Amino acid sequence: MQFVACTHDAHAAAILDILNEAIANSTALYDYRPRPPESMVGWFKAKETGRFPVIGAVDNEKLLGFASYGTFRAWPAYKYTVEHSVYVHREHRGKGIGAALMRKLIDAAREQQYHVMIGGIDAANRASVVLHEKLGFFHAGTIRQAGYKFGRWLDLAFYQLLLETPARPEDG
Repeated sequence: MQFVACTHDAHAAAILDILNEAIANSTALYDYRPRPPESMVGWFKAKETGRFPVIGAVDNEKLLGFASYGTFRAWPAYKYTVEHSVYVHREHRGKGIGAALMRKLIDAAREQQYHVMIGGIDAANRASVVLHEKLGFFHAGTIRQAGYKFGRWLDLAFYQLLLETPARPEDG
């Protein structure tokens, strides 16, 4: 397995397949309908504009999973905080790929001088909670019944990781 910087041309279809499977079969995404291929154009453009990495785990040119982050909230004082996501293809879950992707993503956040990484996780998703806790994330709070999917209310738990960066944070 190797790690690559994902691009629209090389990885959009595989990322979309992973996302759409998660939408259809899990509460990893609080979305109802599969996303169309054209949605990936805007998704990649937002990552490029924000200088946000999209890191892929690849084996024999097959995308096994990906991780990225983006803007947490749009106000300027949140500039050192990002919200991340990590998704692994259903056939490759439980093999340590998510943890490996997250370590690469944490390294990228340090390099870009972010201070806080936030993960919004369905509170019932024990595998994701355990993964985040193993990586040093801690529970920052839960919004009860924040979503509704598959005929039930979903609790959204927030996990955060504090990084030692930036060395000299600035206002403005």
